[in-house]
Amino acid sequence: MPANLPPPYFEAEKRYREAKTAEDKIEALEEMLTIMPKHKGTDKLRADLRKRIAKHKSDAQQKKGSAKGVTAYSIEREGAAQVILVGVANVGKSSIVAALTNAKPEVADFPHTTWKPTPGMANFENIQFQLIDTPPVPTEFIDPGLADLLRRTDIIVVVVDIRGDPLQQTADAMAFLNGLRIYPPATPIAADLKKAPFIKKVLLLVNKVDNELDEEDYRVFLELCELRLPSIPVSILAGYNLSEFLGKIYEMAAVIRVYTKSPGKEPDLKSPFVLPEESTIEELASEIHKDFVARLKFAKVWGNSIFGGQMV
Repeated sequence: MPANLPPPYFEAEKRYREAKTAEDKIEALEEMLTIMPKHKGTDKLRADLRKRIAKHKSDAQQKKGSAKGVTAYSIEREGAAQVILVGVANVGKSSIVAALTNAKPEVADFPHTTWKPTPGMANFENIQFQLIDTPPVPTEFIDPGLADLLRRTDIIVVVVDIRGDPLQQTADAMAFLNGLRIYPPATPIAADLKKAPFIKKVLLLVNKVDNELDEEDYRVFLELCELRLPSIPVSILAGYNLSEFLGKIYEMAAVIRVYTKSPGKEPDLKSPFVLPEESTIEELASEIHKDFVARLKFAKVWGNSIFGGQMV
């Protein structure tokens, strides 16, 4: 299958070839990876780009030394998906992360209590998501580490306060993301961008929807908001829609859970392998063990659309 790469891919590739520093090379490669369409014709090229990114990062780390180059934003991805919460001050990001994870971000009624990113793991059924609280959307200085983290993450959650000015809060958060060349799918992209945008899944989380009056305000907000993003109302005080929020994250993460069983034993329904949608048996085998793929001759599968134990 041909790769069918779009013109912006080749522009990023040219910047990669002309880049003088490891950081510029990594940025160009990540742009190429973001732009590249996902299908079987690009699988090998995608793997090659990831190897090159890893090599440049390793080389850069060695030059800087093990202690240098590591910041508060050097957070490794964990769980089924990495989810970063962004928003203006005092919209409740820290309270949401504290309510859903084992993390303990500082929570207060006054703004700007969060000064560094705080990750935590949220349980959803039998998998986990990594939620990361971040400092309020800045107006002047943007930490390069935060920009890099947002460009690499799986899902961005824009948090707004229904009792504040949610329309302005949404506009401010999206302007911040757009300033980092981050755009949700199918949204207008600035025509004057000199580098390719980063297309990221974005969820709008409307916080402090504590009663029926807040619910009505939420419906009005949706009618007035011009940006069409998936959204969900939540309340930390009432525990409203928190599990539904994680369910929406699972839906947006586009992953599947695969349960395995040893011969003659019942399947393990507690610890599934989590893979991207449309993954193959071979990709599952490589997750089990790198040497397993070479020895794999066939597999047996169970499911609703096949007969139990069907050989593939």
